[in-house]
Amino acid sequence: MITKKFFKNRMFLLAGIAGALQFGCQQQPAATTTANTSAPVAAVNSTANTDWVYEGIEFNMPRVQEPTFGNYSVSITDFGAVSDGLTKNTAAFEKAIADVVAKGGGKVIVPRGMWLTGPIVLKSNINLHVEEGALVLFSKDFDDYPLVKTSFEGLNTFRCQSPISGRDLENVAITGKGVIDGNGDAWRPVKKDKMTEGQWKKLVNSGGVLRDDGKVWYPTESSKRGAVTGNFNVPLDLTEKHQFEPIKDFMRPVMVSLVNCKKVLLDGPTFQNSPAWNIHPLMCEDVTIRNLTVRNPWYSQNGDGLDLESCKNSVIYNNTFDVGDDAICIKSGKDKDGRERGIPTENVIVKNNVVYHGHGGFVVGSEMSSGVKNVHVSNCTFIGTDIGLRFKSTRGRGGVVENIYISNIDMINIPTQAISFNLFYGGNSPVLEATQKAETEKRDERLMPVTEETPSFRNIYMKNIRVAGADEALALQGLPEMNLQNVNIENAVLKAKKGITAVDSDGIVLKNVRVETEQGPALTIYNSKNIDITGFSFNESKEPAVRVLGPKTEKVRLEKKDFKDAAKQVSKGKDLTGTALNIE
Repeated sequence: MITKKFFKNRMFLLAGIAGALQFGCQQQPAATTTANTSAPVAAVNSTANTDWVYEGIEFNMPRVQEPTFGNYSVSITDFGAVSDGLTKNTAAFEKAIADVVAKGGGKVIVPRGMWLTGPIVLKSNINLHVEEGALVLFSKDFDDYPLVKTSFEGLNTFRCQSPISGRDLENVAITGKGVIDGNGDAWRPVKKDKMTEGQWKKLVNSGGVLRDDGKVWYPTESSKRGAVTGNFNVPLDLTEKHQFEPIKDFMRPVMVSLVNCKKVLLDGPTFQNSPAWNIHPLMCEDVTIRNLTVRNPWYSQNGDGLDLESCKNSVIYNNTFDVGDDAICIKSGKDKDGRERGIPTENVIVKNNVVYHGHGGFVVGSEMSSGVKNVHVSNCTFIGTDIGLRFKSTRGRGGVVENIYISNIDMINIPTQAISFNLFYGGNSPVLEATQKAETEKRDERLMPVTEETPSFRNIYMKNIRVAGADEALALQGLPEMNLQNVNIENAVLKAKKGITAVDSDGIVLKNVRVETEQGPALTIYNSKNIDITGFSFNESKEPAVRVLGPKTEKVRLEKKDFKDAAKQVSKGKDLTGTALNIE
């Protein structure tokens, strides 16, 4: 258990080094926006050189098409908007968008000021431009957000309407340097153990209701009822809209929901304080996400930064994340609903991003039932993130995750695993909370039948990985019936309390990897096969550096020259077969 004091101290420590590391990560020039005012139609970023984004990509990646817009523009003030932070401007946003749509598309300008509003529904050919100094603040009035049919956590369900939404659109953008705030604190349940005593007292005195044991605060009785009824965040026993009405306040929306859209651009704003996930492109094509600051309180439940789900052809670069859950997350639907959707996330570039707090820096899963393929991740820095590179799934998901290429990643002060593959994921946070138990994600070594519900992770390549402090360097954990397959790690320096573990893995390659540990072996292999390790180095200690265990382990190859005394530095389990380990 990590204490509050640890988190507080960690935050002060990281603040001092954050600026330098962020500068070091963002080596490429940031894209600039240049509008073409003379042409009848202009791309938002028609003159920016983004060739570097596509350099070094390992698969055939088409250039992502950006939206184009007419030159017509209006300000929301033209339609009666008032910038006092008190007057609700929902109608002004709606009228401004309708006016620009009627003129064939263009820009809706949100000028400097505080603009309170209910939901904003985007339309095709609309660029919502939030100028520097502008704050778009969404209403706390839950009545402004009716229940709508949607998908959340990969399942078909009903939730409250998102503060910003768009469906079946083409050419849509949110740009500028302003701030978009979802007023998420009005929606979110809060666990007592995630706050100081003073913060908790203040929250309870503000209103709302407590769970019967007094350990969770809810904004309303409706929200509390939903928590009792709910299965995680999606009540599986409810299927009709009217069934959700008594627990409506529990059905927190994602802040930005874009469904089945083409040519999507998010460029420049700060997105913060979302009720649930922050930004959620679902079943979209040609998605550009750049130059964003994405923020949520560290205690925010489901406070993800970006969840890219079942999307094709996407670029994500020059962004900063500091959130309450996973930061950059790749998904494709959950279980039967996801498999029936059948739309993988494919062709994704993730470059030059910085992640501070988050459950994971770059994440795949756990909802990946339609599959994930062809993803490039490079030049990213994770500073105090719970897990740096995180891959998660579980039995029942199905789906194939393959062809993931990761390079030039820096991590520092990672509380748990720097790199984690967990195919027994049960929903727990990496840093366990008072209400969670590690037992829910324990390994089950029973050999289950391989079916469409069996997830598969394979062909994952990592190089130039640097970890300057973590609890555990690398955890590779597949399923007994479907091993984690073909994970290659080359040129890595991993400094952590504990080293590398490989369990139920097949085809693991470690090349020029150095592991510096404080306790235990640098590498443990259990029930894994076809393991090839060359150029492996480690800090010397009295105990063995490598342990090879498990009756199913076979074809493990080590290089003799990597050890001063292999007989002492390599420990063999009594259950190994005679040919399981080869040191040559």
